[in-house]
Amino acid sequence: MSMVDFKPDSRYVSSTEPSVPWYENLPAVAMDYKVHIDPGKEDCYFQYVNPGATFYVSFQVVRGGDGMAGFAVRNPTGQIVHPYQWKPNSEYQDQSSTGGYYSVCIDNQFSKFAAKLVNIYLTVVRYDLWEQYTKDVDELNMNMENFTSTIVGVERNINEMLQFQHRTRAREAWDMNLLTANNNYVVRWSIIQILVIAGTTIVQVYFVRKLFDVNSGSGFSKTRI
Repeated sequence: MSMVDFKPDSRYVSSTEPSVPWYENLPAVAMDYKVHIDPGKEDCYFQYVNPGATFYVSFQVVRGGDGMAGFAVRNPTGQIVHPYQWKPNSEYQDQSSTGGYYSVCIDNQFSKFAAKLVNIYLTVVRYDLWEQYTKDVDELNMNMENFTSTIVGVERNINEMLQFQHRTRAREAWDMNLLTANNNYVVRWSIIQILVIAGTTIVQVYFVRKLFDVNSGSGFSKTRI
């Protein structure tokens, strides 16, 4: 019997290396969330940031209670880079991250009865990928430095515009909820005042009519003047 060497096909051999989610290799990632925070609770969210990438996060309390909540950011080493502050909105940006998972925590522990609706906006931008694209182009003997620098500038401007649009949308949502709450307050108190005025008027008419009723004779019959 002849011996045959067997070599396993690498396509069918499972790797022990941890897989990286597909979106973590993109040049830029932007995420917009609206989360509900129960009273007296704290919720934390984690976002992977590639080494050297720019990380930006902002939060805005849309509605609930006094319109404020705590906001903190921890870097991948666990250090608090944005300490807790009880504010209606806040933001944090790291221009050059060391890489790893950032922790973004929303704290509503000071509010014992009111839940909060919070808007969270996250972006991770890897400007170093544009440099890699430049190297790839140079290998093809193509001079695209001006084009690449223009693309990088456009990418930066687009990222700033997205951040500005997010802040504008969050402020618009906050103003809309404030107008709705004020309208409900005015309508509710107007109805209460109308009912109070109507009740007062009925009582006054009743007692004025009673003033013109007199007793006659020894009986209890009444005559009206």
